[in-house]
Amino acid sequence: MQYRTLGRLNVKVSALGFGTMRLPTLGGVDARIDEAQASEMMAYAFDHGVNYVDTAYPYHGGASEIFVGKVLSQGYREKVFLATKMPTWAVKEAADFDRLLDEQLQRLQTDHFDFYLLHCLHAGIWLRLREMGVREWMERAKNDGRFRYAGFSFHDSTEALRQILDDYDWPLCQIQYNYMNEDFQAGTEGLRYAVAKGVAVVIMEPLQGGGLAQLPEPAQRLLDESGCGRTPADLALQWLWNKPEVSLVLSGMSNLQQVRENVASAAHSGVGTLTQAELDLVGKLLKAFEGLRPIPCTQCRYCMPCPHGVDIPLNFRLYNDAKGYGPNSSLLSRNIYHMLPAAVRSSACEDCGECEPKCPQKIEIPAWHRRAHKEFAGQ
Repeated sequence: MQYRTLGRLNVKVSALGFGTMRLPTLGGVDARIDEAQASEMMAYAFDHGVNYVDTAYPYHGGASEIFVGKVLSQGYREKVFLATKMPTWAVKEAADFDRLLDEQLQRLQTDHFDFYLLHCLHAGIWLRLREMGVREWMERAKNDGRFRYAGFSFHDSTEALRQILDDYDWPLCQIQYNYMNEDFQAGTEGLRYAVAKGVAVVIMEPLQGGGLAQLPEPAQRLLDESGCGRTPADLALQWLWNKPEVSLVLSGMSNLQQVRENVASAAHSGVGTLTQAELDLVGKLLKAFEGLRPIPCTQCRYCMPCPHGVDIPLNFRLYNDAKGYGPNSSLLSRNIYHMLPAAVRSSACEDCGECEPKCPQKIEIPAWHRRAHKEFAGQ
C-alpha cells in the first residue's frame, strides 16, 4: 500500500480509502447490509494496508454507521482513521450539533472520530449552519475530544467552495472528482484552490458512480487498442493518484473482487506514474463518453425516498444505460422498465420538485423523468 500526507496535517493515510455507501445488500434492500460479505471485504482492505474508512449518518438507511462500528470493534478501530458526516439537513437548531454527534459516536462504538465532516455542504447550508454557531461548536467539540479534525463534503460550484474554504480554517474537504468532472462542481480549479490553502482533499466518486469502471463500447475499444494493460477502474484511479494535489481516493466497493483490485491498484499508485500516452488515452476516453450518458446521476440516492414512490436512481440508470451502451442495452432497459411496478416508474413522477434540492448533481429530475418515460414507452 502507498501512503500520502493529508494536507498540512501530520497524518499518513493510505492512497485508497474505504467508502461504505455501496456495501453489498441482501435482497436488494439498501438497509439490509450483507454483513458476512461486507465484513470480509473490510477485513481484507484493512489487513492489506487501507487505514481510512468513511461512512455517514444516512448511508444504507442508517445501517452503515452501525455496521462499520461492529467491524471496527473487532480489533480494527485503533488501526484506522475513522471519518463520518453530520447530516446537515437534520440540523434544525444548535442543540442538534451535539445530539447528532453523540448519536453517531454511539452508533460507531467509539469515543471519538478522527474526522467529522459536515455532509453535502453547499453555500446555502453553510450560511445557515454558520448563523447557528457551527464554527464555534466545532472548536468546542474538538477541544472536548469528540473528534480530532473537522471537514466537509461538498457538492456545489467552485465559487461556493472558495467561499466556504475562506470562512473557516478547514484541515480537510471532500469533493467529487474524476476525469469526467474536471470542470464540474469543485473541479480542478477547486482542488487546486483547496491545496493552495493547505487543505487536504479527499476524493469521492472517483469512478463516477461506477460509470468509469464499465466503459461503453466505443470507450472500451479505445482502451483495448491502447495496449496499456489497465482495466477501466485502474486507469481512472491512477489518473487521480497521478496528481500531487490528491490526498486520498475513496472507493465505495460492493464486492470482494473490487476490493482486491482496488487495493492492488493503490499499491502501484504514485504521483507522475502515468505515461503521456496514458494521459492522452484518458482524453480520448473523455471524448468517447461525451453524449453517451446524458443524465449525470451517480446513484448516490440522496433524492430518495420519493414521496410518490418513484425509484429515481433506478429509472435514470436504465435511461443512461439505454443511451450509452447500445441497442441491446436499450432493449434490455426498456424491458426492465416495463417489468417494474407502475408506482416506481418515471411515469409516476408528480413533478412536485421535492427531490431537486437534494440532488448533488443539480439534475432537473422531473424533466428527465418525462424523457425517460417517453423513451421507454416508445412515444
